[in-house]
Amino acid sequence: MNFQQLRIIRETVRRNFNLTEVANALNTSQSGVSKHIKDLEDELGVELFVRRGKRFLGLTEPGRELVGIVERILLDTQNIKKLAEQFSNKDRGQLSVATTHTQARYALPAVVTAFKKEFPKVNLVLHEASPMEIVSMLQDGRADIGIATEALQDVPELAAFPYYSWHHGVIVPPSSPLASEKKLTLDAIADWPIVTYQQGFTGRARIDEAFERAEVVPDIVMTALDADVIKAYVELGLGIGIIASMAFSAERDPHLRLLDARHLFAANTSRIAVRRSTYLRGYAYRFIELCSSDLTEAKIRDQVNAGKPDGAH
Repeated sequence: MNFQQLRIIRETVRRNFNLTEVANALNTSQSGVSKHIKDLEDELGVELFVRRGKRFLGLTEPGRELVGIVERILLDTQNIKKLAEQFSNKDRGQLSVATTHTQARYALPAVVTAFKKEFPKVNLVLHEASPMEIVSMLQDGRADIGIATEALQDVPELAAFPYYSWHHGVIVPPSSPLASEKKLTLDAIADWPIVTYQQGFTGRARIDEAFERAEVVPDIVMTALDADVIKAYVELGLGIGIIASMAFSAERDPHLRLLDARHLFAANTSRIAVRRSTYLRGYAYRFIELCSSDLTEAKIRDQVNAGKPDGAH
């Protein structure tokens, strides 16, 4: 048994049992992948994959058991490397943070600036991705830290912590009749074409829930991944916008007005997540502390090493 065999087992599951993709991902040949799997099965005395001819269709029962062990072994191998790097190059290395556009653009600039001042020799990589992509990146080790509003709190393998709460607001041109409304209503908003976030992004579920609860049908004419696009099309007269309030700045957006909608849409909570049982470098803990002073290294370590979901979230 060797690490290459274990990596092949893990990658075969990740690549949905497509051995051609496994070979490409691991820079080897398909015949080499097949041989490694067969050698491991012969050594263990059990078949790990369900086959139809040369095609792999899924995992056998012992295969399903083995995959969990393989994931833990390879994770601990990474942990050993990170442990060594922590003590040999304490202030050097790479930190990968996977986050959405909204967080990267509006929540993290001050944090990144402070972090780079403290750790100028750490290569900070920001990956912009969807919430589900962020979960995947944390699970397979491509990201050390994930930040998003959706998805992170629902994954048992992740330890997720509240980062900050925020509300949606409504943006309109200064000449819009809505700008003179004393208190917005959902009915008033629904009279106008609406531009807002795509499903699964930046609290869109809270927007839908509010309209459904009030039995009001909104006229959503366009959706986008980030607030900058929404603001651009509102400025062009396509409709009114519903965005995260933090994405609006009177200085940056002089041709728009932000209307208070906290009484209409429930609050959202953005979260910071890391994979459980993973070893984090000291500067990773510091990055999280810079995001929120409540998230101390001790608190994070407790949950990362707990191996079970935090019921508080």
